[in-house]
Amino acid sequence: MITLTSDFGSPYPASMKGVMLQRTDARLVDVAHDLPRQDVRSAAFWLREVLPYFPPATHLVVVDPGVGTDRAAVVVRAGEHLLVGPDNGVLLPVARLLAADADEGPQVFEWRYENPESSTFHGRDVFAPSAAAVHDAGVEGFTDLDPVAPTDDYVDLFFPEPDVRSDGADGEVLVVDDFGNAITNVPGEVLDGRAEVAVNRERAPVEPAYAHVDPGQRLVTVGSHGNVEFAVNQGRGDEAFGVDVGDRVSLSW
Repeated sequence: MITLTSDFGSPYPASMKGVMLQRTDARLVDVAHDLPRQDVRSAAFWLREVLPYFPPATHLVVVDPGVGTDRAAVVVRAGEHLLVGPDNGVLLPVARLLAADADEGPQVFEWRYENPESSTFHGRDVFAPSAAAVHDAGVEGFTDLDPVAPTDDYVDLFFPEPDVRSDGADGEVLVVDDFGNAITNVPGEVLDGRAEVAVNRERAPVEPAYAHVDPGQRLVTVGSHGNVEFAVNQGRGDEAFGVDVGDRVSLSW
């Protein structure tokens, strides 16, 4: 299969599918096309949370604020998976995870392209045909394709590390999901055994699930991603806690 992830909304992904269906019989599976627009780090976070649940596949990712510039197109081999997208770091966090059980870490290759039909839609003109080609060539065979060349000169991306202490933790809001849950980079283990914590000096209960507080009430919990998140039962945690993506947050106990 080939999975597709972008910030394009509709109808642009249909063009990419049409290009691939002319070149491959692979099953096409949509991951998401409503990621935050041009937000490479948020896309990298969600890829890391979603793609490891797929069997070996080719993953096409186009979140590309540098489209039309001299940024490269890359193919990343991560264990039995292949990832195709722009050279802006979006593929690397999930690639490290997918390659964790392999004999070696992610390997990055440049996909050399010339004169695409459009300078504003490389998803259709560069990445869709390259994804079809590398998928059909396979994890080993794609390196023999003419446009492919190994490279050590690529953009990497790492999420910020929290500062965890005995009396608290300082971190950052990485993403806010569509429910308004503000997901931080603070590991969920810091909440073990705690009934409440202070978030930016305002106390909130620690609960294992949203419905453990009344509707409209705030809580701090550990999301399915394993990180601390700020939430509201049937409401928006980002608004209730007054935080947004990129904000620094302080937890204390």
